Amino acid sequence: MIMAYFVENFWGEKNNGFDVLYRNMKHGQLSTKELADFIRERSTIEEAYSRSMIKLSRSASNYTQLGTFGPVWDIFKTSTEKLASCHLELVRKLQELIKEVQKYGDDQLKAHKKTKEEVAGTLEAVQNIQSITQALQKYKEMYNTKCVEQERLKREGATQREIEKVGLKVKKATDTYKLYVEKYAAAKLDFEQKMTETAQKFQDIEEAHLIHIKEMIESLSYSVNEIHLQIGQVHEEFINNMANTTIESLIQKFAESKGTGKERPGPIEFEECDTASAVEGVKPRKRKTFGLPVISKKERDTESVECADTDSVNIPAVDEEGYSIRPEIIHNDTKENHLCSSSDSDSEDDEPKKFHVEIKPIQPHNENHYTVASLDELKASVGNIILSPAISAQMNRSSPSEELTRSKFPSEKLNNDLLAWDPLFGTSYESSSSSSSVSNPARPTTPLSVGTIVPPPRPSSRPKLSSAKLSGINEIPRPFSPPLTSNASAPSTAPLIRAESSSSVSSSASQSAANTPTVGISRGPSPVTLGNQDTLPIAVAFTESVNAYFKGADPARCIVKITGDMTVSFPSGIIKVFTSNPSPAVLCFRIKNASKLEQILPNSQLVYSDPSQTDPHAKDFWMNMQAVTAYLKKIAEQNPAAAYYNVDVLKYQVSSNGIQSTPLNLATYWKCTSSTTDVRVDYKYNPESMVVPSALSSVQVVVPVDGGVTNMQSLPTAIWNAEQMKALWKLPAISEKSENGGSGSLRAKFDLSEGPSKATTLAVQFVSEGCTLSGIDLELVGTGYRLSLIKKRFAAGRYMADC
Repeated sequence: MIMAYFVENFWGEKNNGFDVLYRNMKHGQLSTKELADFIRERSTIEEAYSRSMIKLSRSASNYTQLGTFGPVWDIFKTSTEKLASCHLELVRKLQELIKEVQKYGDDQLKAHKKTKEEVAGTLEAVQNIQSITQALQKYKEMYNTKCVEQERLKREGATQREIEKVGLKVKKATDTYKLYVEKYAAAKLDFEQKMTETAQKFQDIEEAHLIHIKEMIESLSYSVNEIHLQIGQVHEEFINNMANTTIESLIQKFAESKGTGKERPGPIEFEECDTASAVEGVKPRKRKTFGLPVISKKERDTESVECADTDSVNIPAVDEEGYSIRPEIIHNDTKENHLCSSSDSDSEDDEPKKFHVEIKPIQPHNENHYTVASLDELKASVGNIILSPAISAQMNRSSPSEELTRSKFPSEKLNNDLLAWDPLFGTSYESSSSSSSVSNPARPTTPLSVGTIVPPPRPSSRPKLSSAKLSGINEIPRPFSPPLTSNASAPSTAPLIRAESSSSVSSSASQSAANTPTVGISRGPSPVTLGNQDTLPIAVAFTESVNAYFKGADPARCIVKITGDMTVSFPSGIIKVFTSNPSPAVLCFRIKNASKLEQILPNSQLVYSDPSQTDPHAKDFWMNMQAVTAYLKKIAEQNPAAAYYNVDVLKYQVSSNGIQSTPLNLATYWKCTSSTTDVRVDYKYNPESMVVPSALSSVQVVVPVDGGVTNMQSLPTAIWNAEQMKALWKLPAISEKSENGGSGSLRAKFDLSEGPSKATTLAVQFVSEGCTLSGIDLELVGTGYRLSLIKKRFAAGRYMADC
């Protein structure tokens, strides 16, 4: 047992020991909170390291598997994945330890409140003895003063009356002094008793606090040590795998997998010619002249005449609509069809079928005209070919003036566009932008819509400018320098996540430029006709908007706010299922990876949640099915022809970390004179802001410039709108695979007639499909429903930069 250190060392002349011990107890709460913050920071570091290791393992998967060294990358990948899982396991244990520390902090706070009530009597005793001590000192000094005065009068020979008068004062001072001495003795006894008990109580509290804190620290060290042991085992396994992967085994594996055969070429001996048998086996052959327009009469039906060396054969035959005609080839099982043969015929007894081919040249088009084929014409052209995917091709052509007037992308929810991606719901996607599309109403479950064919881009009419003409502000250093390495491969389109089908669905969410054709695979009839016992399909969309304001080249002055919302789409037929069943299955779902969400606001009229949930990574919600049914009936009455209905489920705000949370970093520079204005915009792709790096598409930068612009020179080429006095850059998709890793500069020089210009705020637009900045995800809990589609995207909201 520990000695009573607090009882022996907290007395003192001024009796301040109680105050020191009480403050020390309160400091225990601060220590608990700081310990939780320390473990949380360690968990964040481990999680970031684990994500980096996962990214590294994926990079190892993308390395070339060719050559004898290819199998070694599998060893690297496996080892790196195991290391990442070890650190993820440590993150999980640290999160559990944080919960334990927080729970202890709550219990500690309650215990301290209870202790404060228990030691209230000691506090009164301390205050009492302190006040009595002060009064005792005061009356002692008064008593001594009166006694000295009485002795002085006696020595000086004062009158008897004066001496008696002073004597009365001395007696009164003596009585008061003795009274406070007695009071002090009683207060001292009470104070010592209560202070002894309280000091021991404070020591017991500190002992329990330190024991608990030490246990949690030991748990932390044990978890770290256990993970380090696992990491050591992974490294040992890696060493053993590399030791077992010998040079001979690598060469053997390559030889077995890529080998071309073990049989060597055999010997060939000279054989004498047998003239007798050769003459008997030869039949008379008549060589015919080769020609495409007129087919020889004695040519067999089963023999196709195709020769790649003849130019005339490569001219395709077309019908009246300009489509190629493919000649029928009648296969004969008894004869051999040759891919490329001469026009020789073994027999002239058979007469081939005659067919007439009329080649009708396609009329030339001008640059502004494109052929739009109807559905019936396409069916007539391709015959009985069955198209499994539903194809929608759209193109939106706008003038530069219209493009500049678009202040931002439609970041609001896409109306009626979720379940259309899933052919189970029966209708094709309908874009809100102007498009040319044709759909077949007779086949709602497998729609076919054909739009205009997007032509290749026309060459720019403006000459390419040299960088020397735009060197006005080149000497200004960039806040972020692009890497030297370059990878010009185009980024892949971000896929949508389909929960139950292997068919992939992708789309371009930008509605201001030419829309990318979207493809979906039909999986049978609509499920909304199923019975009440079947699982009902729903679709979910997560849409996030990132708002940012960049001030100059200082990252610390960047302001970022990221918001998002979740939408659930129900097929129209589900209303009948809900109304026919008085108690439909409750739709329950769990939001995963919610640690980055600062705030979640569910739809209070339709969604329930438990506010006592403590897991920061997952939140459970369930829907009020009676309210959902009533809401679906209401919107179905307003739009009875709709195939599906969207319901706003919840909104949320994502925690941000300044410029590190922005997918595209910006810095602007202006140099304004009376005659010219030079503008430079530096940008840099930031993959660290995303859980899974995704390409930014439909990137547009709009820069307003006043001062009467008469001429503009820019690199890369920008579009100038004189009416709105704005310059517009349209950039290709930006990703890690872009040139310079997604970093670059936009430069422009403006000649002015009414200068100088004023530095203004520029705006940037972009969109990214297939992922979110928060990394949020969803899974259904319980039965009765199935997740047919999850759509994720984020786009720029008010994304601005100033100098």
